[in-house]
Amino acid sequence: MAKKEVHRTKWVNIRLTPDEFKVISDRFQKSMFRKISEYTREVLLEKKIQVVYRDQSLDDILEELIQLRKELNYAGINFNQAVKKLNSVSEMPEAHLWQSMLTVSRDQLEPAIKEIKERIHLYSDIWSQRSSAEKA
Repeated sequence: MAKKEVHRTKWVNIRLTPDEFKVISDRFQKSMFRKISEYTREVLLEKKIQVVYRDQSLDDILEELIQLRKELNYAGINFNQAVKKLNSVSEMPEAHLWQSMLTVSRDQLEPAIKEIKERIHLYSDIWSQRSSAEKA
């Protein structure tokens, strides 16, 4: 069933002290809402608010996985740039040097990629075990 589109045309403006705003903002951050206007509307209308209880260790794992993925993408981009460069200068005498450098780069990248994949797999196993335990 599609959600009915609501056109909101009325405004409610309030002034808050910095401390009051911090309290509301902190509560908003713990909620499932994406916009503070949605959150405050639900509070004002006395509707039920869903609060997210986050596991800091899982957040840390996810943050590291995101960083590892970025690093892997950067390595892939750099490797692709080297390949493009090699292909564009294949007739030049320096092409042999580029091929050697590319081989060295590949030899350095492959173990790093393997370790990243192993760490991602390890973290996903840890996350899966915690998720299964919480459901039980």
